[in-house]
Amino acid sequence: MTASPALRLAGAAQAAREAVLDGLAVLAPVACAGCGTVDRAVCAVCLGVLAPVPRTVTRPVPSPEAPIVVHASLEYAGVVATTLAAFKDGGRTDAVRPLALALRAAVVAALTDAGPGAPVELCTVPSTRRALRERGYAPVELLLARSGIRSARVLRLARDRVDQAGLDHAARRANAAGGLVAARRLDGRRFLLVDDILTTGSTLAESARAVRSAGGSVAGCAVLAETPLRRIRLSANSLEAARDNGVQADYGGRTGVVDPPFRTG
Repeated sequence: MTASPALRLAGAAQAAREAVLDGLAVLAPVACAGCGTVDRAVCAVCLGVLAPVPRTVTRPVPSPEAPIVVHASLEYAGVVATTLAAFKDGGRTDAVRPLALALRAAVVAALTDAGPGAPVELCTVPSTRRALRERGYAPVELLLARSGIRSARVLRLARDRVDQAGLDHAARRANAAGGLVAARRLDGRRFLLVDDILTTGSTLAESARAVRSAGGSVAGCAVLAETPLRRIRLSANSLEAARDNGVQADYGGRTGVVDPPFRTG
């Protein structure tokens, strides 16, 4: 069967792109953000690992609240954890594309399950000034922007919070409690809460509380990756727990509204 002109053109464009990347790799070698192999910003093998497979996960929260239900695209371990850490804290913004695709897939899945109602706005957790200074960008916002999505600037930090890394479940929830507040009344507005990593669900639970306290409603939650519960149960003093569950408690936001599947601004 002969390929269509469009498919032949796409194949030729891909081959040309790969040839250019091969040339750049010779002139300016770069290590894969996922495995360290000198190849691409993210090598073909790691791209396969980063391919999104959205699924629904839950995290318990204190009664009488319902469990946090979240759509996640990846498991936070191995190549995923290494690539995300390189992007967030290693300045590897060249690895943004596959991570952005994974977060977008989780957002699409969550919006699909959101059901009919008022337009759904994306809501992220605001970054601290220190985090923005040190990184130079807000990780979640950059991932969304790469997919042509903007979030609503509706939450702000009510107080400083410490890094969640190494904290156990109770300490994380105490650290997050009361840490966010809505910048204005949100009556009649509906939000999808978006973050990069789901561990205990404390940050998303606090975001939901802040939104609802201001009169808004929560249509769902979406994250790039979730930390499996078996890792969350490890001791907070464990080096493995600190490594696998280490996340920053501060992410950023711009403004905008999203209607399923997307309305960009």
